[in-house]
Amino acid sequence: MKRTPAKPCLTDGFSLVEMAIVLAIVGLLLDRLIPAISSQIEQQRTNETRKTLEEIQQALTGFAIANGRLPCPASSSNGEESFAAGGDASNGICSIFFNGFVPAVTLGISPVNDQGYALDGWNNGIRYAVASNTVSGVTNTFTRTDGMKNATMDKIANADLMYICASATGITASDCGTASNKLTGTTPAIVYSTGRNGGYGGTGIDELANPNRNSLNNDRVFISHMPTPSAAANGEFDDIVIWLSPNTLFNRMVTAGKLP
Repeated sequence: MKRTPAKPCLTDGFSLVEMAIVLAIVGLLLDRLIPAISSQIEQQRTNETRKTLEEIQQALTGFAIANGRLPCPASSSNGEESFAAGGDASNGICSIFFNGFVPAVTLGISPVNDQGYALDGWNNGIRYAVASNTVSGVTNTFTRTDGMKNATMDKIANADLMYICASATGITASDCGTASNKLTGTTPAIVYSTGRNGGYGGTGIDELANPNRNSLNNDRVFISHMPTPSAAANGEFDDIVIWLSPNTLFNRMVTAGKLP
């Protein structure tokens, strides 16, 4: 019986040219895929951070309802509010007011790291600032027990507390410089993340206005706006800032019977 010669198999292997084509295609796909995945990861971290900040904002309100005051920022690595020497809840003298961290242990927030700090999506400690004002003769109105009650809501409503500005251009240590630059000047508490670059610290003038690892400026003026790249006029900015409205705080405390 005559046998038909076997035809050579074309799929036994790839030639170098075919391998090069496959690798080139894979490279093109990765070039498109990796930035998309990175962008999704960053967006997820941003969303998680915003949710954490909002939860901290609610915890601060709950603390005020329970204690008749806002807590001092944490200044050490134990995650608890920090009073100055001779300071306590009766006089509200904090060791720091504007460049501390969220007192996560005091607020009962979890999870925290081994230093007791609440963390953002990039594993950086979340910052917290509280107003140090004297209102209607009541010193440290917001951090002493019943300070807000004794100062009265109408006097607090007309007080200059902490400022949130749209830009660091023209700001001073006490205000936004111009009315058009001011987002608010009546917030008693600010909570913020130093964002993706918090681990190494941004150097743009807007970011340096918010206390971070490169700047521990101790004033009541902060910056909040959409993220900008390093090529922007005031440099890179990726801080995520939220603040507590006094009206929201008053409403919750009145409902709970803590005010007036």
